[in-house]
Amino acid sequence: MGTVRAFVAVELPEPVRAALARIQEGAKVAGGAAAKWVSSGGIHLTLKFLGNVDEAKVPQLVQALTTACEGSGPMDLALSKLGVFPGPSRPRVAWVGLSGGVPELLRLQEQVEKALSPFGFPREERAFTPHLTLARVREYVSVEEARAFGEGFLKAAPEAVSFRVEGISLMRSQLAPSGAIYSRLAFILLRVPL
Repeated sequence: MGTVRAFVAVELPEPVRAALARIQEGAKVAGGAAAKWVSSGGIHLTLKFLGNVDEAKVPQLVQALTTACEGSGPMDLALSKLGVFPGPSRPRVAWVGLSGGVPELLRLQEQVEKALSPFGFPREERAFTPHLTLARVREYVSVEEARAFGEGFLKAAPEAVSFRVEGISLMRSQLAPSGAIYSRLAFILLRVPL
């Protein structure tokens, strides 16, 4: 067996992906040539990036994630404000934030961290900030172009589209010249024990 490049994520329903595509289109009009836009079909809410994983360990990871999901019921989230990391003066990533069941999402992400720690996946040093990445600023753009992109992106119109999270997915990421191709390895339902 080989390895698989993997991560844990919340997959998004089609109405949310359509709303994200509309936000992207609005932002492109406002000066989006400085950025590489993420395909709306590939946008997801990453809970934990794992990197290369031995395929033989995938069943164990699924079991650990199943344990992490116990005690977390389905949650409702909504698209909210737009933002850029690290800031508008020199943005690198353009994103849309989430509102609604964010406290429940934060607890779930912490459970995922704890469940995967024994497998040698180090805890993220930065605090988890739930967001959906819409674009990345191209490396070759000038500071002025990046700043103009950040300011233009923040003026785009967000949409308050709601969605229900019923579970999390262990995902495979295959790198290709056209961009990453994502496929689901496993889906784990959120469930509160009886």
